Amino acid sequence: MVKIHWFRRDLRVTDNTSLAAAAADGADVVPVYVISGWRGAHRWTGPMRQEFLCGCLRSLDANLRGMGSRLIIREGDPVEGLLRLAGECGAAEIHFNRDPDPHGREVERRLAERAGGRIGVFPHKDACLHERDEVLTATGEPFRVFTPYSRAWAKLPKEAPRGRPRSLGAAPRVDSLPLPDLGLWGLTREGTIIEPGEKAARARLATFVGGGLAGYGENRDIPAGRTTSRLSQDLRFGLVSIREVFAKCREKADALAAGPRASAGKYESELIWREFYMSVLWHFPQVLEEEFNPVFRGMRWPGKPADFARWCAGETGFPIVDAAMRQLNATGFMHNRTRMIAAMFLTKDLQLDWRMGESYFLQKLVDGEIASNNGGWQWSAGTGADAAPYFRIQNPWTQTARYDADGRYIKEWIPELRDVPAAALAAPPEPGKRLAPNYPPPMVDHTAARDSTLELFASWKARS
Repeated sequence: MVKIHWFRRDLRVTDNTSLAAAAADGADVVPVYVISGWRGAHRWTGPMRQEFLCGCLRSLDANLRGMGSRLIIREGDPVEGLLRLAGECGAAEIHFNRDPDPHGREVERRLAERAGGRIGVFPHKDACLHERDEVLTATGEPFRVFTPYSRAWAKLPKEAPRGRPRSLGAAPRVDSLPLPDLGLWGLTREGTIIEPGEKAARARLATFVGGGLAGYGENRDIPAGRTTSRLSQDLRFGLVSIREVFAKCREKADALAAGPRASAGKYESELIWREFYMSVLWHFPQVLEEEFNPVFRGMRWPGKPADFARWCAGETGFPIVDAAMRQLNATGFMHNRTRMIAAMFLTKDLQLDWRMGESYFLQKLVDGEIASNNGGWQWSAGTGADAAPYFRIQNPWTQTARYDADGRYIKEWIPELRDVPAAALAAPPEPGKRLAPNYPPPMVDHTAARDSTLELFASWKARS
């Protein structure tokens, strides 16, 4: 029997649920990746993420060849491409891991409909430890707040990771397009990204578990240096499985003393946040277009569109915001703490629509997890899944004093400020003055902006 495994956001051979299921009975497995047909610009991706994808596909093809197989590349509509491939190779089944995003879910629905029972279509759970309707309230409703969700999530048994299939059978004898590069989409290289591929991801996981996990709780909010796992893009592209990440972190945590074990537990909480936002997106897909909190749907954001360009370029005059944006533009990565600071500055200080920032992040981030990105932006904007959202407004100056007191992060990304004393970076300069001659003054007064934003939200809430 011949079966197709459709690679999507699971670009690995180890502990891949669908790939293992396709190969379980000794079938000849045809591994395929279907490239999207868009060209030029895209609302939700950009050159750095596509460059990372290309590297992951090269790595995946090499790993498959090491198993006696190879990766088949097709392009265009995935439903048409998969059914055509099934006809070419005589496949009786198409296996894939479910996508948590509404776009992917629609493709899965169309594939099952078009296959019409003539070809078996087998979706599998892989992107989450718990997905869809597995974590619900006592009344069977989806959770809208994180803390009760996390408690229910933690009580459920966790599936253990598996190895890689022993064999994928005979190498597929069908035509394949060449492995893609950026030129396929009409893109050019934009920054210096983290190393792609399953091998690199597994090395990052080992480094984090062996070194960073025990101090994660104490260090995770410090943006300078390697203080987080750096696994976000690896989970997004499925270079390592969530099961393996969870299992290895839990095993390490259980071997630690009480203090470090509690610190390591903070990382497990981050994994739960990831699944919470995927649950929100599964049950409330409209959050991609409108506010999760219905009270603030339709609220007009009065900020100036011209200010958006300065935020994107890292020229706001708020050093920690600008450092974050420059890091993003140069590497496709931004530390989680500064993601919150930059997002809250755009929405609460500049009063610009969160959707503008959400889209920009997705165009730049290598990880680009749609659910987490949307959840984080709505949380920062005060419109999302949070018990007390809109009046939480971070002060970029006090955030700097707390998390970058020595100015290491700011000075790494803003060379204009490298000679400025660190203490001066944590407070606005005197009116009419600059922190450095070639660095702009703050574009807004944070205190005044905060008061204006509180009034904006309160007045809109009073209308409901």
